[in-house]
Amino acid sequence: MSAAPSKHSAAGRIRRGSLADIEAVLALEALFPSDRMSRRSVRRFLSVPNAQVLIAENADAVVVGNLVWLRRQGSRAARIYSVVVAPTARGQHWGERLVLAMETAARAAGCERASLEVRSDNLAARALYAKLGYREVQTLPGYYDDGSDGLRLIKPLPV
Repeated sequence: MSAAPSKHSAAGRIRRGSLADIEAVLALEALFPSDRMSRRSVRRFLSVPNAQVLIAENADAVVVGNLVWLRRQGSRAARIYSVVVAPTARGQHWGERLVLAMETAARAAGCERASLEVRSDNLAARALYAKLGYREVQTLPGYYDDGSDGLRLIKPLPV
């Protein structure tokens, strides 16, 4: 897969992650009570060709978010596996910027659609995805570790 282009602005940038980002990704994961990625999972996502980790850095080069997306070899579908934005960086459009950067990278990799799962009670994330054109297509009862329901969302990625 090709790397996502860096997106720079006065507020920071989105870049492709590397093994040097493991600790920063794990620190973000630790901010949330459930469904955390393990060190092993983070290392794998940063190392395998069918995954890409995008890192959001603020203007001070502090990691404030990340997104993991996957693509099976030969598939035209991208799957957003995880999006995390530090609570202190919320409201600064990092989630939106990460998703848009993923869509750009997925299109460049030949993907025609993107999918993801989101907690049904995560109204902020659902609003963001709706704003970006994702449609809720399936309810996933008891999907999350704590028994919470999820929703599957999809979006076409026209070239």
